Amino acid sequence: MPPLNYSAATDKGMCRDNNEDTYFASPDIGVWLVADGMGGHEAGEVASAIVRDSIKQQVAINVPLTTSVEFAHSAILDAVKQGIGAPGMGSTVVALKSRNTEYEIVWVGDSRAYLWTFHDEGGSLEQLTLDHSYVQMLVDTGAISPTEVDNHPDKNVITQCLGSLELRQVRVDQVHGTWEKHQWVLLCSDGLSDELDDESLARVLCESRSPKDAVSKLLQAALDNGGNDNVTLQIIESPLSKRYFYTGITDWLPELTGQSGIDFTLYSLALASFGLLCFWIFG
Repeated sequence: MPPLNYSAATDKGMCRDNNEDTYFASPDIGVWLVADGMGGHEAGEVASAIVRDSIKQQVAINVPLTTSVEFAHSAILDAVKQGIGAPGMGSTVVALKSRNTEYEIVWVGDSRAYLWTFHDEGGSLEQLTLDHSYVQMLVDTGAISPTEVDNHPDKNVITQCLGSLELRQVRVDQVHGTWEKHQWVLLCSDGLSDELDDESLARVLCESRSPKDAVSKLLQAALDNGGNDNVTLQIIESPLSKRYFYTGITDWLPELTGQSGIDFTLYSLALASFGLLCFWIFG
């Protein structure tokens, strides 16, 4: 199968003076990830960069994705011992590996993966990951309901991260799935999921004509809603989705009708009309 179509973006947000997030995208080997660093100015971005680079190196030599994430945890701890970064720095990670029609998602922390499926009524959004967080633990034990999570004062307290000095090993959770047509996987840091609830995410995805369009709109929506944290996201399209020859062109053109085929036709007619006008004037 050809490399998957995807789009990615990262932004420091409206309230931070640096960006501790990072991402990695390699359609050639079928791996994408988002890492959200923590530990203060410079240290967080050092941790997330170590996660990105170590996983990149491991998957390039066919190390399983789960093992690569475990290796990234050790890599941060080793870096601290060598005086790189700062003690206590850490990072979350969510990563996707796609092979043929199968995919695997692994994660540590509260960076998330969502599955978006288009259908005749619009689309459906499914959160594929469960946060490694204090509030998720409260939900799991029945102490609070899922509807109380967004407004809980401790919603950003995570229970594990890569580089945690208290953990000799991290628990890497994983899910597996089979691609269907008209599906996207969204990977994101909590800078997106904290600003946009599921309904808001679904609304933007439903109105988007391509991964590039969706990434641009989601990023702007997160910034418009406050942008209180760094925002990083990637959208990866199912390998079964049909790519038309004009899709790459319409991705870069202003949206007219919201339908790529119609937009391409309108732009083509406008260009042809302009050509005929020039021929009539200067011919």
